[in-house]
Amino acid sequence: MTLDTELARHNMVDKQVRGWDVLDPRVLDALGAVPREAFVPPAWRALAFADLAIPLGHGECMLKPVVEGRLLQALALTGHEAVLHIGTGSGFLAACLGQLAAQVTSVDFRADFSASAQQRLASCAADTVETVVGDAVREWQPTRQYDVLVASGAVAELPPRWRAWLKPGGRLFAFTGHSPSIQARLWQPQADGELAVRTLFETDLPYLHNASPAPTFAL
Repeated sequence: MTLDTELARHNMVDKQVRGWDVLDPRVLDALGAVPREAFVPPAWRALAFADLAIPLGHGECMLKPVVEGRLLQALALTGHEAVLHIGTGSGFLAACLGQLAAQVTSVDFRADFSASAQQRLASCAADTVETVVGDAVREWQPTRQYDVLVASGAVAELPPRWRAWLKPGGRLFAFTGHSPSIQARLWQPQADGELAVRTLFETDLPYLHNASPAPTFAL
């Protein structure tokens, strides 16, 4: 770890993330505590702290730090929650969730992503995070319900099955819509037990496996 690395990390948190109205000190601390550079592919390590969606392979990417910060702040985690994270990718966001919640299950369709993320998580002593291989959009089924569900890849439409994975009163964060205008949305429980949705911001990112829009045909 070098002074340049620590300065780049500080600038990422203080200039980029905080500058995008992420002010929750626990979220900022988590983004600073997890060594982002350890989760970035070697070819991109020099840009680990840049305002950039870093490629991971298979057409996937790490979210920009500012997007991760807004996502984590929106969840308003208190440290007591069980979280289901869909779209493990590099494992960095799962590690940050592990800093903020009691337990995290992170599922990814790609076995190589899941295996490499587990190694990185172990090297960072992120022992509250477990990785699982599965297609959470169509096939994989959890054995329990969760306080929070967060998907870090896009879905054209929210899979109805995800709502059943929430405990009563649970909340859900997902990126929905059609690229290049993807909406970051938070579903929260209301007094009548229904989930009300709130749009937080707009971005663009790859779709989860089996979650892209159905192809359209023009005559």
